[in-house]
Amino acid sequence: MRRLLLTAAIAALPVAASADDHASHDRADYTLIHAGTVLSVPGRAAEKRQTIVVHNGEIVGIEPGYLDDDQATIIDGRGMFFLPGLIDSHVHLRSDRATGKPDDAVRLEAGDVALQAAAHAKTTLMAGFTAVQDVGGPKEIFALRRAINKGLVPGPHIRAAGSAIAATGGHGDFHGFKDDILEMYQSETICDGPADCRRAVRQAVKNGADVIKITATGGVLSDTNAGTGQQLLDDELEAIVQTAATMGRKVTAHAHDKDGIDAALRAGIDSIEHGSFMDRGTAKLFKQNDAVLVPTVLAGMTVKEWAEDPDTFLTPNQVKKAREVGPAMLDMATLAYRNGVTIAFGTDSGVSAHGDNAKEFQYMVMAGMSPMEAIESATTVAAKHIQLSDVIGTLEPGKYADIIGVDGNPLDDVEELMDVDFVMKGGVVYKGPEGERVRK
Repeated sequence: MRRLLLTAAIAALPVAASADDHASHDRADYTLIHAGTVLSVPGRAAEKRQTIVVHNGEIVGIEPGYLDDDQATIIDGRGMFFLPGLIDSHVHLRSDRATGKPDDAVRLEAGDVALQAAAHAKTTLMAGFTAVQDVGGPKEIFALRRAINKGLVPGPHIRAAGSAIAATGGHGDFHGFKDDILEMYQSETICDGPADCRRAVRQAVKNGADVIKITATGGVLSDTNAGTGQQLLDDELEAIVQTAATMGRKVTAHAHDKDGIDAALRAGIDSIEHGSFMDRGTAKLFKQNDAVLVPTVLAGMTVKEWAEDPDTFLTPNQVKKAREVGPAMLDMATLAYRNGVTIAFGTDSGVSAHGDNAKEFQYMVMAGMSPMEAIESATTVAAKHIQLSDVIGTLEPGKYADIIGVDGNPLDDVEELMDVDFVMKGGVVYKGPEGERVRK
């Protein structure tokens, strides 16, 4: 054991802190994670027998060997593999399609929605996902984001879109109820024509959106027979992208059919969610525009299973679309990977069950990715995609102490990530050994 390295780690704290600040640090405020293996920066080689030094919720450093100190808290992870907390770029924390009811939208109070989302946020965190991007849902997501940031409830870091920008009658609009109920639940971000879509973007930002989510095409789970082709027109897409840029926001587009994907990319969209029927020409547009794909293959497999169930809760409109879209999504991910498209990890959880997010990894490997590449998509690539790469995505000094651990080696078997054994977010242990104070 090496006692002096903790002192060296304290000296390596950010230079913005004064000498007096350094002198006042109590080593009892430090946590030392004895890690059998650490993948500190996905894409680089993992290292064995390391100590991860954590202080004030941040990574101070990673030192070779197992540091000892009679004041710091020691977490014994010598038999575990540690890596950065995972990031899911596409979730809906409010939703729970498998157990929800069709009339939830008109039955639940705002408090019900917020508490349901909070429960799903905790489940997501405990599955090893320490950050998410919630791309479409009610305003309660912003209250949840604030509550998590204040430490009132456990959950991942949240980047949120709020309600999606969508065309009247399209995917993202409200369907399946009487006219008077539909009028009551009309979203303020439904728009028609470029001017109205500019207004909708500004309204989304006013509501608290970190990112603008749009539905460029039809979708599977909207109860309408409008199909999955382009719904927001080219001039509307261009107006949305231009307006979002003036408000300092990126735009991500739900899009299934090639026409809508290509139109969104030509308009300057930053990322595409799903991308089910893209082709090689679409892949070239992705690369030309430096755009990101979030494939959500798990969602496609989930709706495919629902459609095949003779007792399915899906409506006929939804079944038809699920049978078309679901089987296409793994082929789409394979095509995208082979053609060099940048892929960020995302699941559409809320369609699939919250907490099962890591099932997406097995589909990414089936699409051709190595386990390391799949992990990169959920760490370094996703962190950049959701604009948080300065604080998450790697285990480097100055970044949040968002750390997960598993008993096996996910580089050998990526399915190890489906059973995360240790979760730390911001230096707080939520799952696994909390450590102990080592005495002389």
